Amino acid sequence: MTRWWFPTVPLGRVAALRMLVYAYIPVDVALSGSWVQSHARLGGTLYEPLRVARVLRLPDPTSTLVAVVEVAVIASAVAAVVSAALGRSVRATGTAAGLLYLAWMLIAMSYGKVDHDRFAFLVALAVLPTVGRAAVRDRTPSAAAGWALRCVQVSVVLTYFLAALAKIRFGGWNWPTGSTLELALLRRNTPFSTWLIDKPQLLVPMQFAMIGLELASPLVLLARSDRGRTLIAIGMWVFHLVVFSGVTIIFLPHCVAIASFVPLEVWWERLSATVRERRPVRRLASAQPDG
Repeated sequence: MTRWWFPTVPLGRVAALRMLVYAYIPVDVALSGSWVQSHARLGGTLYEPLRVARVLRLPDPTSTLVAVVEVAVIASAVAAVVSAALGRSVRATGTAAGLLYLAWMLIAMSYGKVDHDRFAFLVALAVLPTVGRAAVRDRTPSAAAGWALRCVQVSVVLTYFLAALAKIRFGGWNWPTGSTLELALLRRNTPFSTWLIDKPQLLVPMQFAMIGLELASPLVLLARSDRGRTLIAIGMWVFHLVVFSGVTIIFLPHCVAIASFVPLEVWWERLSATVRERRPVRRLASAQPDG
């Protein structure tokens, strides 16, 4: 079990995941900033602080406070991306970005709806700074890097598994036999999914399959090779893409966390090699005389 929790992986994998995770923070804040700000303008009317916010005695958000936190989160994320790229001050900038993003989430999720797609992403922000200095091209095996990635992978799996338990706990077995997907299609259908409306003979088996796959999700942690984990990650991304094409729901932070399953340092090296190969061709073409 100790070896499973602390596999040795290249430090470059953590460095690449850091850049990806920190670069996504401004995107997430930009997507959620408008509705968080609009809720903050209402004062405490809709605000019901999460338990963590109550324990920490955080102040009720105002428009000014939300604006300050929003700017601070984006600035810290940019600093963390630069630090991750340079491999310097990664603990300080990563910790700052993680804490400020957590503060942003405590505000955003205290208005009656908690999105479970942030769980693995928040875990990634918590564990990535623990590894210390790392560069994308660094292939030094590291158990600390392996532990951080394993924590994110387990969190990704738990997101699915606990979602299934929640469906069974609160909806019972009426969830898979009910009209959950049909209601979603009625509200958010697309040209790709309209034909599924009023087809319970297809929707009910799809709902059973969804719960079955979520309950079986811990099995993906048994994958022993990078190739196997990459195939699993691609399968997860395809699943979320299909869901988005059908009901326009996408778990972007969760999809970023799924990248913990793939050898990002290898992908980065291949992308860099492709770019380097194309540059001489472009220079040669521009150097050719006209006519």
